[in-house]
Amino acid sequence: MKSLSVRQPWAWAIIYGGKEVENRTWPTKFRGRFLLHASKSFDQEGYEWIAKNENRLGLQLPQVEEFHLGGIIGSIEIFDCVTNHGSLWFFGPYGFVLRNPKAMRFKECKGKLGFFDFII
Repeated sequence: MKSLSVRQPWAWAIIYGGKEVENRTWPTKFRGRFLLHASKSFDQEGYEWIAKNENRLGLQLPQVEEFHLGGIIGSIEIFDCVTNHGSLWFFGPYGFVLRNPKAMRFKECKGKLGFFDFII
């Protein structure tokens, strides 16, 4: 199945926080469900941005040490790729528009750049 690595806490926000846009510097024609891989690196600035906007986003972030790193955490469907979106989550230049997140039991594995194949 296709998979995509996303740094934490953004991966958590996609599965649990209603983040409906994944920002990328490159567009995609891929459409459909893919596995969401939480990369081993953690985006501290991203965590601080989400924490600062928790009330607007309607979220309660876990503590930094509670995030899973380096494995599959769920699946999500991509149904569009845009260059503009009204979501608070959109920073661009491209946004993969997402829907139907499904959490999964954490499965440790290595990630890769871009979409990659992972066998469940």
